[in-house]
Amino acid sequence: MKHFLILLATLFLITGCGSKKYFEPENVKSTLKVDESTLSSSIKSMNRDGATLEDGTILTRDGISDFKLPENFDFLNVSNTGKILATNYKDTLLIGNEELKVENIVVAASLKDNKLALVYSNNSIELFDIETKKTLFKEYLSISLANDTRIANPHFMGNLVLFPTLNGKIIIISTKTNESVKNISVDLDNEFNNIIFLKVIEDKQTLIAATANKIVTISTKNILSKDYEIRDIIVNKENVYIATIDGRLVQLNLALEEIHSKKFKYSKIHALAFTNSLYAIESQEFIININDDFTNDKVYNFDFDNEERLIVIGNKIYTDSRVITLP
Repeated sequence: MKHFLILLATLFLITGCGSKKYFEPENVKSTLKVDESTLSSSIKSMNRDGATLEDGTILTRDGISDFKLPENFDFLNVSNTGKILATNYKDTLLIGNEELKVENIVVAASLKDNKLALVYSNNSIELFDIETKKTLFKEYLSISLANDTRIANPHFMGNLVLFPTLNGKIIIISTKTNESVKNISVDLDNEFNNIIFLKVIEDKQTLIAATANKIVTISTKNILSKDYEIRDIIVNKENVYIATIDGRLVQLNLALEEIHSKKFKYSKIHALAFTNSLYAIESQEFIININDDFTNDKVYNFDFDNEERLIVIGNKIYTDSRVITLP
């Protein structure tokens, strides 16, 4: 009986492993021609705005910075004047070369002129004047016990500051009155519901926000939302592109209407990029390139270890060892 149970367990294990499915495209092109260079060290931490390397070098939207962070600090954001914001996930926020002591752990930050917007790990938010060293606004929100690691930074928009919270809300603060003017609920239903994406298309007066499970657009006319299990999301002009957990690439307009959609069976997309067309980096060492109307896609071999950290900033893909510039 004992041997029978061992045999049964072994067969179950083999069957279970054999049932795992992987993306297997029928037509694969040769390796995509890209420009490559080497990073000085591997990626230590990252967010949507940049990354920190093990040697303290940082990656931003301007590329590889000459600025190096002190030991135990991780990059958060860049101010409107080019100052680097970094946290030690303890009691200090670095602003350029100056240290600001804080009472809680800073997980997101933005700085415009002298106004500093902070999101703390206990889900409190603060607007702080770095010249007068005074708190202009602070609010304690309900504690979020589980968070997606992709935490969005606050966003300055004219005389407003948009605070993405850890519990699925956006709190809008006026920098004129230092008061809350609006609370927007993006996603209150899911366990992991912190805001992972926040972007404003100013000429359309439209805010785009997303959690791991929902996307919302807010305009002067209405608030629209749609449910997706999101692996990655990017915006190009007035188009929103989403990679979903079930292997779909989706193009939406600002009204969240699906313009185009295509499913790549069993694919696991790590990140999206947009140059002149959409790219999707897939875990089985492939990169998918699809045209504007989703009528033609090409799958290329792409040398990528899915255990490496990977971040896309603009047309550049950064892995633990390389910088890859897409065509």
